Amino acid sequence: MNTSEFRTHLTNHPDHELRFQLPDGGFIAAHAHITEVGRLDRTFLDCGGTKRRTSTCLLQSWVAEDTDHRITAGKLAAIFDRADELLGEDDLPVEIEHEEEWISQFPVVGAEAAGGILLFRLGLKHTDCLAKDVCLPEPREPGCCTGTGCC
Repeated sequence: MNTSEFRTHLTNHPDHELRFQLPDGGFIAAHAHITEVGRLDRTFLDCGGTKRRTSTCLLQSWVAEDTDHRITAGKLAAIFDRADELLGEDDLPVEIEHEEEWISQFPVVGAEAAGGILLFRLGLKHTDCLAKDVCLPEPREPGCCTGTGCC
């Protein structure tokens, strides 16, 4: 989900409490704080030698001992308004950074509003080779990679 769609959900349901569902079906604690709304720009060289750049809107969650704390969609929308200068004009993919046993980043993949809750569903990120055409070895013989193990 990109920032425009994410923000639309927030502004359409300003009084709703926010919840984030992890890919395994669990939830980030309801009293989690959103401590950062930021733009993450990454410039890198892939294994094939091509320079690449990606940008995301990263929201950092933090679970404190303040269990009475709840953030509403309207409050997060107001934080986004103040972050406009940082986010720029790009419609960036939105990710949540969350720590349980370790820090993980989850892309926001869906949203639904019901019963005073605005629920954002989180997905998984995966690694990939961006230069498969350059980096992966060619088969030794034509057609040999069909299960014969010769590659």
